[in-house]
Amino acid sequence: MTKPYVRPDVEAFLQYLNAQNGPKMHEVPVADARSMMMAMRHVADAETGPLAVIKDLEIPGPAGPIAARLYDARPERAAGLVMVFYHGGGFVIGNIDSHEPYCAEAARQLDIPVISIDYRLAPEAPFPAAPDDCEAATRWIAENIPCTGLILSGDSAGGNLTVVTAMALRDAPAAKPVVAQYAIYPAVAEHEPWPSYAAFKQGYLLTEDSMDFFMSSYAGDGSWRVEPLHHDLSGMPPAVVITAGLDPLRDQGRAYAGRLIEAGVQTTYLEAAGTIHGFICLRKAIPSALTDITNGLNALKTLLQSLGQ
Repeated sequence: MTKPYVRPDVEAFLQYLNAQNGPKMHEVPVADARSMMMAMRHVADAETGPLAVIKDLEIPGPAGPIAARLYDARPERAAGLVMVFYHGGGFVIGNIDSHEPYCAEAARQLDIPVISIDYRLAPEAPFPAAPDDCEAATRWIAENIPCTGLILSGDSAGGNLTVVTAMALRDAPAAKPVVAQYAIYPAVAEHEPWPSYAAFKQGYLLTEDSMDFFMSSYAGDGSWRVEPLHHDLSGMPPAVVITAGLDPLRDQGRAYAGRLIEAGVQTTYLEAAGTIHGFICLRKAIPSALTDITNGLNALKTLLQSLGQ
């Protein structure tokens, strides 16, 4: 098999990562795994950077309050589009703190408010807690945050939540329309014989063992909220989908973009060649990730302009 293209900064980070001794995330208690992800943020990601507004919110949810955080490059603005962001982490790890630098960057580059949702995590709150929280929070934002429309976005597990929340709001619309979805290396199907899964399931940050741990903890039921790839995508909001070339999830992201196009949904697909899953949270470790982030956000801007937004 031909060796895949790996960018020099990605190669250096993978050499560092794979040389680390000690237990992996799936080998330690869940609380420790979550702490490891936060430690990775401070080692590998950029700083949050300047922003006019970083404000914690509390949203009523189906099992109690849902924490959220609002990011805005302007201290005040007229009602316009708002991005709702769902963080990655396999439905088990990650939170609004782990993805704060990315959300701040998205708020700066897009010049719109970004609201990050701290949905419940497995195994304490397995499926369907995460999609229930994300749908409830998104509906609340549509009713209570001054806006003209919503952009749904998230990475990895959050990419799944982006898609299934968009499906839920397609079928039962919220108070404001979902004008676009931006799915970042989304998890949209269970493990199938994807070539990318076989090629990159070891040694490229996201491993087979960690994916098995996440999915067994999440305890999904195989329904449309777990595997949206295999369900009706007609009438979905216009989309930008971006994948990473060295990601075991790459091929299901490609397939999702293809299924959207087949369903007649306006779709832009990008692939960040030579990089790995998780790149939006790795700007310090992988400096080229900033270009990938900007490319994705620019594609979203272009899509919105084509829609008259």
